[in-house]
Amino acid sequence: MGRKVHPIGFRLGIIKPWQARWYAEGQEYTEQLHQDFEIRRLIMAEAEKAGVAKVEVERFPGKLKVIVHTAKPGILIGRKGESVKKIRQDLEALTGKKIDLEIKEVKNPDLDAYLVATNIASQIERRVAYRRAMKRAIQQAMRQGAQGIKIEVAGRLSGAEMARSVWLREGRVPLQTIRADVDFARAIAQTTYGVIGVKVWVYKGDVLPGAEEKVEATEGVYVSE
Repeated sequence: MGRKVHPIGFRLGIIKPWQARWYAEGQEYTEQLHQDFEIRRLIMAEAEKAGVAKVEVERFPGKLKVIVHTAKPGILIGRKGESVKKIRQDLEALTGKKIDLEIKEVKNPDLDAYLVATNIASQIERRVAYRRAMKRAIQQAMRQGAQGIKIEVAGRLSGAEMARSVWLREGRVPLQTIRADVDFARAIAQTTYGVIGVKVWVYKGDVLPGAEEKVEATEGVYVSE
């Protein structure tokens, strides 16, 4: 039996930061954890076409800071900031606290594991050949400077009677070394034949000891006070 460790959880606190930064105990912890899930669900639902890669949550007394990393900040912000104002109002109604909403642009969507996985899943839903979608994603990631990428799809591929898994890899993806900056994500393709799962690992290089924490190529583009 292979023992699988989540590549991001394995590196938390060493080269990867937590996506939720706050402290609570007991029942308060449970409530805030589920509130974080609701915040992420709301943003993903409101900004379905904005290419949201991840949502970070920081909590302060009486205030929440929500950082949204997106490949298409223009779509998320909307005309004259209307879309982002609506999201902030919905978040304030959900949490009952003041929301400080910050939008950051993902400079290289082809190097973000979640965006790559959702892109492949959407292509499979549109009946693009899974192997073609995987190869195209690998080529784009390597062209953008990834040192390695691995993609695995599993399920009733091409409508086959029996489910199977297929994976492709290019370059190196060293999962066993903690210093390796490996981004990982999963996505689901809802097809007429059933669910097809997509997993993506993107290796971006090593973060050496003593070096500053490696930060993704993102740039703050909008802050809603």
